[in-house]
Parts: sequence; structure tokens; C-alpha cells
Amino acid sequence: MKRDLESFAPLVIAWQREHGRHDLPWQRTRDPYRVWLSEIMLQQTQVATVLAYYEPFLWRFPDVAALAAAPLDAVLAAWSGLGYYSRARNLHRCAQVVVASHAGEFPRTSDELARLPGIGKSTAAAIAAFCHGERAAILDGNVKRVLARVIAFDDDLAQAANERKLWAHATRLLPVEGIERYTQGLMDLGAGVCAAKAPRCLLCPVHELCAARRGGKPEAYPVKTRRLERGRRENWWLWLQWRGGVWLQQRPPTGVWAGLWTLPLFDDEAALTEVARALGASCETRPTIEHALTHFDWTLHPRRAVLTRRPAGELLGEGRWVPPDEIVSFALPAPLKRLLNARVPSTL
Repeated sequence: MKRDLESFAPLVIAWQREHGRHDLPWQRTRDPYRVWLSEIMLQQTQVATVLAYYEPFLWRFPDVAALAAAPLDAVLAAWSGLGYYSRARNLHRCAQVVVASHAGEFPRTSDELARLPGIGKSTAAAIAAFCHGERAAILDGNVKRVLARVIAFDDDLAQAANERKLWAHATRLLPVEGIERYTQGLMDLGAGVCAAKAPRCLLCPVHELCAARRGGKPEAYPVKTRRLERGRRENWWLWLQWRGGVWLQQRPPTGVWAGLWTLPLFDDEAALTEVARALGASCETRPTIEHALTHFDWTLHPRRAVLTRRPAGELLGEGRWVPPDEIVSFALPAPLKRLLNARVPSTL
């Protein structure tokens, strides 16, 4: 590491003190449960979105014991709309392990935290730094971008060996004091200044140290050649209503939207129409929904049918009628939540 980077951590700390984020609800505590919850919610999710979920989730599950004791369906319902639902399932499992194996107390070191379900090395380091002042390096996506640009790290991060090299650089840059503010400062820089596209270099406290900026190509870093090819899917949703209620089915425990409740899903419109016809209902076309998931883009075509009589169970398969006032308590995927808007038309 070059000697001119000795000022890196002090500059980040000073900038965070003056210009960083200080009023986020999880910054006002050293409670590992609350810090852990915020870190999991913030994975691949913007702060503005997390703010709408954080306090309501804590109201529902105020401590790790309450979360561990809750049914998974209740946890998924509280998470509904936040996306990446494997996080919620790991969150629930992690709480159970903390209660069962650690007497309800989170481990204090990053090494021990990283052994818990759903807590990776970077998240473990953040929790240990914020709650216990441990000098541990974080390296989430935003921080990788900051550090790779500062040192012009041009090795391909698609290779695990190169990522370990960047971890080593991140560890050498750690300050002797002020780890909490330094860690938050890296997060703030990655989120608001050192953007993937059009970085705001003139506002960056370390722009004079940044090798990528001096080279005139900050957007070229970090280097990661492996890219997952995005797929496409197309399905049809049958939105059945009877006496104001909606027919929902629970997804299998694995796969896309595992464990969530959705409308019946069909591979083509002909199959949907055949079921609707057997139920004695005609379908109303609703606007098509374009939904992006991690690895594919999903086109969903809702078709709404209002039934005048309760249909025979064998025509519907597994599921349940959910009254309008109970919809909000179900774990729904984000596009369905928006479609229903937590209010179901009562037209018969």
C-alpha cells in the first residue's frame, strides 16, 4: 500500500463527521439486533426503501427472541414488498440460532458473527464495528467500488483470489481509531458520491488520492468480467374475487418467491381462460406488469374475474379465500402488493 494512502482513513472519517449520514434510526443504537436487522435490510436495497420497513418490523418483532418465536409466514408478511426474500428466511433462521445456541445474545466478534445463517463476512464486520468497535474491514458492493477506484485495483473481482487481495487492501487501510465513523463513511461515499456511473469526484474527500480519477477512467473500476445472462419469463395471473375476497395460493418453499402468497399462475392465457370458463367467469384484462428480479425479467399479465358463487374446491386446488381486511397480513411479492394496493375492489 502506498504511503500517500496513509491519509485515506482520516479523510474519510473527517468527511463523514461533516457530510455523512447521522440521523438514520439504526445509527442511534449499539444493539446488535437492530444493527443486524438494518444491515440485512440494506443488502441490495436503497436506504429510502428500508426506512419504510425498519421501524414497523421492529414494532412487530422488538427483539431477537420475538423474531425467533414468530412463524415464518409472519416474518415474510412483515418483509412483504422489500424483495430478496431469502434474506427474510435467513433472518428468521439466524434469530432461532442466536436464541438456541447463544442464549439470545449475538456473538461479539466478526468471525463468530459470520458463522450465523445469512451473515456474510462484510455484514459481520459492520455489526462488530458498529456495536463493539472491532477493527474489521467491510467490503460490500459499494465499498468495493470506492476502494478499487482509489487504488486502481484492476484485477478481475469475478475471481475469488482477486477479491481476497482487495480484502487485504481494505484491512490495511483500517484506521487505528474511529472505526465506526470510518465504516459509515465508506458506506456513505459508496452510496452517495462514488456512484457506479457519473461519480461525483469533486465532492469526494479522497479525490486527490484516487488513482482511478487521476487516470481519467473511474467508471472502469471495479473490474468484474463475469456477468450473469438475464433471462425472461412470461406468465398469466388469475385474480379471482368472491364476495370481495381474493383467492391466494402459497408458493413452494424453494424457488422464486418461496413461501409467499400469490394469485394462481399460468404459463399461457389459454390455460387461464379454460379455468375461468370452468368457474363460470369471464376475465377482465388488467395492465401488464414488468417485474425485474435478480436473474431475469418477468412479464405478468393479470386477468381479473369476479365470481357470483363460491366455486368447487377441486377447480381451484390448494389455496384460500382472503378477505380484503386480511390481505395486508399476508406475505405478498411486491408486484402483487402493488396490484392489490392492499385494498381489494368489493364489486360482486
